Parts: sequence; structure tokens; C-alpha cells
Amino acid sequence: MKIDIVGGGPAGLFLAILLARQAPHVEMEVIEQNAADATFGFGVVLADTGLSRLSDAAPDVCADLMKAMTFGAQQTIVSQETPLTVKRPGQGGGAIPRLTLLNILQEHAARLKIPVTYSSRVNDIDSLAGDIVVGADGVTSRVRASDEMGFGTTRRELTNHFAWFGVGKAFECPALVFREYHGGYFVAHYYPYSETMSTFVAECDHQTWTDFGLEQWSLDERQKLFDTVFAQELGGLGLISNNSSWRQFPVIRNANWFCGNRVLIGDALASAHFSIGSGTRIAMEDSIALAQAIASSDTDAQRALAGYVALRRASKDRLISASEASYLWYENIREWMTTFNPHQFVYQFMTRTGRLDVARLREQYPELVRELESAQAIPANEALL
Repeated sequence: MKIDIVGGGPAGLFLAILLARQAPHVEMEVIEQNAADATFGFGVVLADTGLSRLSDAAPDVCADLMKAMTFGAQQTIVSQETPLTVKRPGQGGGAIPRLTLLNILQEHAARLKIPVTYSSRVNDIDSLAGDIVVGADGVTSRVRASDEMGFGTTRRELTNHFAWFGVGKAFECPALVFREYHGGYFVAHYYPYSETMSTFVAECDHQTWTDFGLEQWSLDERQKLFDTVFAQELGGLGLISNNSSWRQFPVIRNANWFCGNRVLIGDALASAHFSIGSGTRIAMEDSIALAQAIASSDTDAQRALAGYVALRRASKDRLISASEASYLWYENIREWMTTFNPHQFVYQFMTRTGRLDVARLREQYPELVRELESAQAIPANEALL
């Protein structure tokens, strides 16, 4: 069986590593449009629950990743200039420089002699001769674009505007800052990913974008605005741009996970909103399921693809559902920021995806729940759960 993996990011490389170990009879090639040392992006997050699944699939790879990660067991949420600390269970999530993550996966792929072709853009998916062609090529997937009707692709854009930046210092812990500034509603999502750097996601709602006339502003002017809005947090430093374009989040969904011999994983299949901090982990877990299905398919490509869906669909749907609940909450930040006091706001934030109710909050975040109860921030009809 021959497998062509389009996309040499975390999901594509991890899939190739797993296949080399679990299905040594498979011939494969990874094709990546960027150079091996492309430095797009800053740090990415891998949650602790996701790390355990990655470790089960490839303990040595995960161990190398964890050695390079910056962990934080608490998060600060600031609303109406009031910071509340949320202490996470266990060691909490970890962040890693995106390039370091890729380098570690590249090194493992090289040890397994997996052929990876860099700086090569596949313009014609039909030219690939693999029994299976994997679209691990993100939200702008060319594999998906080759047959959107067959995949049942739908897309729409959210209304909030955001851009990814870096900051030349390591913040003490991850934080979310929700701030009203001159009638605009702004959000900063930031977290340290090394001893000297942090990722900083800048966001505002569409009304702010319109009221400030940001569509007509230059990239530098927009960046300086966020430098000003979050000057207290930045401490005199400016945001660092690295192809930091302003976007509205694209919601990509596909009714069919595979079409013919073509199959999608990660954001090519379903874009996960950055507010749940799990996009990379979800994509790599897709790779785990696809590798397992291929390894047990006895070289039957269609059986492998159907097996992938059977193994992964239920858990993936739950994660994407949480992502949808989260981005819908963020689409209404103006309402939440003006309606709730800081403690009420944090309760609404923590329960926004529907995956945590008071009982689970009390189990996982007992100190936070005690503080919320003391502030009478939990609705009476939910407080007895």
C-alpha cells in the first residue's frame, strides 16, 4: 500500500511516524509546501489530557516533546480589571515553540527513514498515485479543495477579528484579559512557550472593528493599538509580528471524512477554534486513529478509511462541539463583559462549552468554586448540582 501525506506539519509527520512503526509494509511519502525550517507562528499548546494519548501512541516522541515544553498549572482571567486565578488540575497544559515541535517530529521521521519532501507544493492532487492520499494540509487544504462536493464541505467565517503575535518575554502564567477601551471590546489570549517568549493572540469583536475603522488601518497601526490596549500586561514591550495577518476564524466542516482514496485529518477536516487551545492535539489524535485503522486494514484502503471514521468520529465530534460552543461564546463577548461582574464572568467562561458543570468544576477546581460561591457568582438553579 502506498500512502501520500500532503502536509508536513505536526499531524502529517506524526501520522508518518506511527505508520512506520505500526504498518512497516506501507510505502509512504510526506509532501510539505514550506521549507523544513520555516518559522511561521510562535508557540502551540498541548493539553495534559492530550499528552497522555500522544504518549500512549508514541512514548518516546511524547517524552521528547515534554522535555521542550513549558508547563503552567494555573491561568489568570481578567475581567473589569479584576484578575481571578484558576489553578488547573495536575501539571496543567504545556506550550512548545512551533518550530521545536516540528524539529522533534522531523528528527524522529528521519531516524525512521521516512521520505519527506519540503518546499514542494502539490498543485494537482490527481497526480498523486497513492492508494490513500491524506489531507494533513490545514484549513486551506488542497486535498479537500480537490473534491469539496465529494467531501460535503461547508465553510463560514465568524465575526470576531484576531491575529497571532509573539512577545519577547515569558509571562508568569497563561492569561486571558478582557478589556473595554474607548468603547471597544478587546481580548488578549497569551501564554509562555519558552524561557524568553510568549504567544499573544489579539482579538476584538466586529462592532469594535467597525467602530474604530480598523479595516482602513495598516497592520502596524492595528498592532500599535493592541500595544496600547494591553500596555499594562506587555510592560513596555511591543507585540512581535511574524506573518501576523488579521482574520475572521474560518469554520470548516466536512460531512464526509473521506472521498474515494482521499481522507482528511486535523483542520483540513474540521477547524478547531483557538480558544480551546487544542487544535494541534486534535489533529495529532486524528493521526493516531488513522494510523491504527491503516495498520489493521490488511492493505484494504477503503476498509482503512472506514475504520478511521469508526474509531475517531464520536470523540472528534465531542471536541469540535466544545470548540463551537466556545467560539459562539466569544462571538458575544460584548454582552458577557457588560452583563456579568468578574466572578460571574469567570463562571460563565468556565462553563461555556457545556463540558464542565458545577459538580465537575468543584471536583477539578475546588479553590475556584469556593471563591465563586463566596461571591454568589453561581446561578441558584445550578449551585445545587
